[in-house]
Amino acid sequence: MSKSNRKPVWRRALAPPSAPAEPAPRPAEPPVPEAEPPSIVQSALYRDGVRVSSPATLAETFRELREQPAGMAWIGLARPTEAELKSLAAEFDLHPLSVEDALEAHQRPKLERYGETLFVVLRAARYLDAQEEVDFGELHVFVGPDFVITVRHGAAPDLSAVRRRMEETPDLLKLGPEAVLYAILDAVVDGYAPVVAGVQNDVDEIETEVFRGDPAVSRRIYELSREMVEFQRATRPLVGMLHGLMAGFAKYGTDEELQRYLRDVADHVTHTSERVDGFRQALTDILTVNATLVTQQQNAEMRALAEAGFAQNEEIKRISSWAAILFAPTLVGTIYGMNFTHMPELHWVFGYPFAIGLMASVCTGLYIIFKRRDWL
Repeated sequence: MSKSNRKPVWRRALAPPSAPAEPAPRPAEPPVPEAEPPSIVQSALYRDGVRVSSPATLAETFRELREQPAGMAWIGLARPTEAELKSLAAEFDLHPLSVEDALEAHQRPKLERYGETLFVVLRAARYLDAQEEVDFGELHVFVGPDFVITVRHGAAPDLSAVRRRMEETPDLLKLGPEAVLYAILDAVVDGYAPVVAGVQNDVDEIETEVFRGDPAVSRRIYELSREMVEFQRATRPLVGMLHGLMAGFAKYGTDEELQRYLRDVADHVTHTSERVDGFRQALTDILTVNATLVTQQQNAEMRALAEAGFAQNEEIKRISSWAAILFAPTLVGTIYGMNFTHMPELHWVFGYPFAIGLMASVCTGLYIIFKRRDWL
């Protein structure tokens, strides 16, 4: 929407109150409307690719933008309050649905067009070396005819570097808000490269741990797989978004330089998305191999336990057999050792030899039986 079509009621409502001439208010009580909210990272006005001012507050930004017919405002916010977003919505006629999304965060990457305003949601990522994990941030971008508003949720990406880069190339910056949008897209996509490198290193380490038999590797595979799901959700929609932007080149009269710039970003996104898909497939294969190796190890352990149990059972059979053999003469000897007065064999001449023979016969018979059953 052009400046001339904005609602004059909002202009009057957001115009800063007329401050009295010098002297200024007492230092101990600064004017409340001019206080700097902590969520405003940076606000600047540009004209012909050059920064012309750096307003301290949103109200000053609005006022100076109205005074710069050919100017462009670039406002950066980090986790803004509802009041700040509503103030921006009133000044720049932002759609309520896009404002609601910017407040809620946790949105999927998407591109919506509301009249002359583009609303873009991006998922940035960075690799944390110390924790060996991927940290995701969220960035919402409002792009209008004469303004760019960025709302950041999370540490990534570093938009100050994007701003410095654009200010160092005024020829690109003077192409307007679209150039800023493409620079932000490029920064987000370039930020994926270190993440891809870090994940590749993690996958290589996991492969080594799997074949080394590390018991903690299953948890690491699972955690990295979940991060790759999030990474896919961040990169895959970008492919369609960028192709949608490219499809509107002719309709919206996009500069040829920006067209080349956007096509380059689209190529990088496609490459990153393919790498992430490859990581997910590799992790799935590694998890399958790990499960197979764990099963083989468990089978080997069960086989070893079974063999140990079999050997132990054989020893028990041998011990039991000899115990039974030795028990037989003990039983006979015990009976003959009771010395009863009326015991028939007590006065029999062959009583003692008979007892010895009986012991030998029972022991021999038990030995033969156990030997035939392979207990001995």
